Amino acid sequence: MARKTKSRSAAQTAVKKRSADKSAARSSARKAVKAKARSTPARPAAKPSAKPAKKSIRPKQRIVVSHHREEDFKADGLRAYAKYRDLGIAAATHGLAQAHVIRLQGPCNPEEVSKLHFHDIEFQMVYVLKGWVKTYMDGEGETLMQEGSAWTQPPRIKHMILDYSDDVELLEVILPAEFKTVELKA
Repeated sequence: MARKTKSRSAAQTAVKKRSADKSAARSSARKAVKAKARSTPARPAAKPSAKPAKKSIRPKQRIVVSHHREEDFKADGLRAYAKYRDLGIAAATHGLAQAHVIRLQGPCNPEEVSKLHFHDIEFQMVYVLKGWVKTYMDGEGETLMQEGSAWTQPPRIKHMILDYSDDVELLEVILPAEFKTVELKA
């Protein structure tokens, strides 16, 4: 029994010593930061302006729930060869983001589909829910995306769809909800 007490006591002493060393190191670091702050010259006071600075306040987002309904797929989106199911994100976020499920209509017609373009966006992510799609992205080349594949497209990256399966479905999330698409000469 005495032996256990002795080891426990030695362990406690070692822990206390380590804690003291750490406290000393933190204290030294604090002193160095305070000393640096004292040696930095003070900035001149800002002149009061007639207009207060405007604060960008986003409207409060709301909850949106979207359940699958076949009648929600509409041919009213960016591409004529696609049907889009709006998930209600743009309205719920007051234009901060957009999300939709896209069904590319088969069979793929490269003359209509394979057009080099870019989107003037801040963020774009695509996830393959079903089927496959073959894409081209500038700097990445051709890539086959299959069910379960996901990718991001940086702002203004040149890209195009090369081919897709007749049953392909994609989930796309874009920020902001409203954006410009620019078609390019290949």
